[in-house]
Amino acid sequence: MSLLFDAVLCLLLLAGALGVVATGAARAAVIAFIGYGLLLGLAWVRLAAVDVALTEIAIGSGISGVVLLRCVRTLPATPKAPVQKPLLRPLAAVVSIVIAAALGAAVFALPEPAPSRAADVAAALPATDLGNPVTGVLLVFRALDTLLEKVVLLLSLVGVWALSRDPACRGRPDPLSLGPAPAPSAFLARVLAPIGVLVGLYLLWAGADHPGGAFQSGAVLAAMGLLLVIGDQIRIPATQSRGLRLMLLAGPFGFLAVGFAGWATAGVFLGYPPGAEKAVIIAVEVAITLSIAVTLGLIVLGPPAGEESS
Repeated sequence: MSLLFDAVLCLLLLAGALGVVATGAARAAVIAFIGYGLLLGLAWVRLAAVDVALTEIAIGSGISGVVLLRCVRTLPATPKAPVQKPLLRPLAAVVSIVIAAALGAAVFALPEPAPSRAADVAAALPATDLGNPVTGVLLVFRALDTLLEKVVLLLSLVGVWALSRDPACRGRPDPLSLGPAPAPSAFLARVLAPIGVLVGLYLLWAGADHPGGAFQSGAVLAAMGLLLVIGDQIRIPATQSRGLRLMLLAGPFGFLAVGFAGWATAGVFLGYPPGAEKAVIIAVEVAITLSIAVTLGLIVLGPPAGEESS
């Protein structure tokens, strides 16, 4: 039964991928992309990579899908006819098949057992007092990569804000919908948002010992914030707010401050003070989660419309 389920899931993934690239309409392609992300998250669950599955569903499918749908909404109703390049798609298909076959051959050519540093990570993990090896890898063994990921996310928001009509990036982004929110949206925001916030906070707290963490928690909290905006329960924040910009910087700069402090406490950049590793890691996770939630929400909302009149 398990083998049959996996085979069906693989066929659905192939069909979903083909649907994304073969669909002519932009909106239909984005919807197919969101569905493909959900299927891919299920595949990661089957591979026992729950942390990756949560991130794929929340970021790769959820937030990215909403951003793409907003982009599609701004496209003209009657787009220009594409330039005919009859050989381009077949060539792209051939290249994709060759790359896929090469990757598959490389995987099957690996020795048995495949090279892995999992044993080294498992042996060193007790020193951090963390129960989740994924969190240990992200915030200890490859902390520099994780820090740079937060910087890249912040730079993504800078790129979105660069589209603003105001060079100083002041004002508020345009509303997600025209007119007041309908009653069902307001009701769902009041009912679901508190539950979603609790789920997001749980993912943050549980991430030290179980699947979860800053990215998953931040994505859920961002979604709840957007739900409250759609339901007219909170106002879209002004981008020139000092508090808002401090929240954006809290994650990367807090992480960076801990990294420099590591020279004094552990003798190495991004080292943690002996005996307090877990406490410092959780503090970093809290700051990162706050920045991720605010950053993702603002990316979806789009560039500020310009300086508000007093």
